[in-house]
Amino acid sequence: MTRLIAILIAMIVTTSAASAQDRYEGYYYPDVSSQEEFTRVIREGPTPSKGVRVEFVTNLTAAQLAAPESPRFVFFAKGGDAKHLNIIALDDDIFSTLYRARAVLAQMTSNMRSNDFFRGQGLEHVATFYDLVQLMEFDTLVISDGETWAHQVNFYRD
Repeated sequence: MTRLIAILIAMIVTTSAASAQDRYEGYYYPDVSSQEEFTRVIREGPTPSKGVRVEFVTNLTAAQLAAPESPRFVFFAKGGDAKHLNIIALDDDIFSTLYRARAVLAQMTSNMRSNDFFRGQGLEHVATFYDLVQLMEFDTLVISDGETWAHQVNFYRD
């Protein structure tokens, strides 16, 4: 009986998390068409709060808006604790394929490696954008062209 209750609770928790993510599909981006898992934890740190995640997204957006050209994609965090990071293309070329989207993330990794935080933590030669998202304790990252596909990265910290 205890095992049955545990299974039911697990199903409810999984369904709740899935339905929270589902409400963004079809509104901010098309249905998720592919997924991957990211499990590497490069460093344990203090538990980041919703405010830290929101500030991270705000700083990325401010940097984009300070650039002379218009942003080609947007960042935003969703969910009660801002644990779902989304990056959505604003034009037809920037994320025309998942491979190009990953190349943009790799470029963002290069840019962040010169950041004082990365250098101060000794992460400038090993950390990637996914590592930073993991460190900030986002649960998911969705990358989308905003029209035909969406790719979800699920972050696990076991």
